[in-house]
Amino acid sequence: YKVSVAPEIDIMEYCRKEWRGNTPVAKRMRKGYEEVAQKFASIRRVRGDNYCALRATLFQALSQATQLPGWLQSEDFTTLPENLLSKYDWIKQWQLKEKLGSKMGEISDEIKECLILLRKKWKDISEIEDPVEKQDACDKLFKNEEEEYSLYEALKFLMLNTAIRLYNDDKNGRSVPVFSWLLFARDTSSNPCQLMQNHLNHIGHSGGLEQVEMFLLAYALQYTIQVYRLYKYSTDEFITLYPNDPEEDWPVVTLITEDDRHYNIPVRMCQETML
Repeated sequence: YKVSVAPEIDIMEYCRKEWRGNTPVAKRMRKGYEEVAQKFASIRRVRGDNYCALRATLFQALSQATQLPGWLQSEDFTTLPENLLSKYDWIKQWQLKEKLGSKMGEISDEIKECLILLRKKWKDISEIEDPVEKQDACDKLFKNEEEEYSLYEALKFLMLNTAIRLYNDDKNGRSVPVFSWLLFARDTSSNPCQLMQNHLNHIGHSGGLEQVEMFLLAYALQYTIQVYRLYKYSTDEFITLYPNDPEEDWPVVTLITEDDRHYNIPVRMCQETML
């Protein structure tokens, strides 16, 4: 199997191996890593295959999960695919991983299975109290390729569901977060159908998550995603929050990126740090 999340390595050791030269970029990256190293001792490399933003976020969320989020407990959670398909015929064009042109019934059933798996894994891992055991359970899950990719399918579908809700809220005059306007201001995603066809269907296949889709992921999971963007070191975008005005009760996961395309995971907090 391919390793999805590599074992941890000292953050500065990793930095020295990756950024040896004396170019301005290398110097900035080293400064960025030094800053991260004040909060976190180690880094885990995340496999880069266009799922890495989903992979890094979900891995971090599960690693620190102590309970099942409210939205995962709701009764209509697993009926989401059939409910949405009954209203929006175009969801039939959802592209399941490596399965082109599935029939409508199959798509609904397949996504439902993915959602059930997400709930089960989240519940199982959140109930493990011993931190070492919890980490082992996460590592094991992210070595099971079939299950892992089913979880990403579930996340992408939750992103679609969230996008539909925000789009409808805006159309009905309810207030929506600013990123929602940006999401639907793109020529390629002026409505949820286009968002699915031109963006969500490609995540993991031919592209990763764009900036504005990081906001969508955060809203879908009701998590604040805090990202150290190393190439933005010494600007006010060095630490970026998705969303930028997070709900107070949302848990926080932290990621690292050198280029807004590939994400790795910082681990082992040096001291308790609050947002």
